[in-house]
Amino acid sequence: MRLSQTGMGTTKLSNIDTMYPGQSILLQTGQLVQYGAGLFGYNTVPLLVRRNIEKIIVDTLNKYGCIEVLLPTLQPDTIWKNSGRYDHYVNDGTMLITESNKGTFCLAPTGEEAMLEFAREKLKSYKNLPVTFYQIGEKYRNEIRTRGYLLRGKAFPMLDAYSFDIDEEAMAKSYENVRNAFIEIFEKIGLDVIPIVADNGAMGGKKSEEFMLISEQGEDKILYDEKNKIGLNTEILEREDYKEYLKEEYGIEDISNFKEIRTMELAHIFQLGTRYSEIMNGKYTNAKGEEALYYMGCYGIGVSRTVAALYEHCVINDSKWGPCGFVLPKSVAPYKVQIVPKMENPKKVELANKLYELLKKENIGAILDDRETVTIGAKMKDCKILGTPYLIVIGDKQEGEMLELENIKTGEKEILGIQDLIEKIK
Repeated sequence: MRLSQTGMGTTKLSNIDTMYPGQSILLQTGQLVQYGAGLFGYNTVPLLVRRNIEKIIVDTLNKYGCIEVLLPTLQPDTIWKNSGRYDHYVNDGTMLITESNKGTFCLAPTGEEAMLEFAREKLKSYKNLPVTFYQIGEKYRNEIRTRGYLLRGKAFPMLDAYSFDIDEEAMAKSYENVRNAFIEIFEKIGLDVIPIVADNGAMGGKKSEEFMLISEQGEDKILYDEKNKIGLNTEILEREDYKEYLKEEYGIEDISNFKEIRTMELAHIFQLGTRYSEIMNGKYTNAKGEEALYYMGCYGIGVSRTVAALYEHCVINDSKWGPCGFVLPKSVAPYKVQIVPKMENPKKVELANKLYELLKKENIGAILDDRETVTIGAKMKDCKILGTPYLIVIGDKQEGEMLELENIKTGEKEILGIQDLIEKIK
């Protein structure tokens, strides 16, 4: 990417939101654009970060045997009335609806109803089971209290997956399969999440877990056993049978060592059992030739919430000015290196263009800062703004075709020839 083609100027950061400095920087630098409360547009770099996160999700779920589909987010109200959840969502103001001469339609806040409608026509026999379908698409919730920019918006991309099984034992296996996939997904992204015991709440079902990131920016408080890496949502303690529940479902017998910490929820998984199958007539023909209800699991990752959490997690600070940018993990950074040549020197510009083209040929994402009216110092600051892991300055001190590669996160610098530099980044 050539920065001259993006229209990007220099931005002096000021009055950064101390609670959410990462997203505040994104907004001030035009990488996020706010259209209204809880409604955001993405500029190039955060959009590509989001797509890289989505690719990690897709590749990992495919590896674990899940099947990707895509369902409409604009849905007729009839499927929601069939499940009995239409009045609930409309009355509490969560669901956005539109009326037309063709009927009433809903912008989906979640996907259980649509997925069961989809699966019922495909999974008619026990021979079709087990299966886990998933999709990544927009969801819409008319949140009265939007919070934390992308962390709680009105429109947001979400991974939602649904498993269909013949019985409770098979459902538990599918649940464990997706649970392992989620753990791997967050490891690949570079976020250290904790699966914690949670309450199923309005979703119903038997068992659920939330995937939490330890963060002072989170709105959840959990009890956490740091030694054994086990956590639980404090809502569990409101159950009369919480001791028996914790022992039976999770093997937790003593919570005296658990301490309260603040966390941010990034994902949630549920064993739903037959609740939605009963309501919406979700049936298949079993091995005896009889009708039986699907046992379902439900699994979700907030994609935009994960993008926000990653940016907040990757904020770097200047000793004098405070939050000044990011260093994105190499696993999701769309551009690995930023090239900053001295534009007044034609030979430096020629070398920069040569390196840029070679990196593109090797399919290595690179940014060439070819803006002519911006100083080298300002360009180096912008490297941090864009979250690029490596920086190459081609200025007066650079000699021949030997280049200095700087690791933005560690500050380490290394002098390398062009080919060695390319191999290093690869």
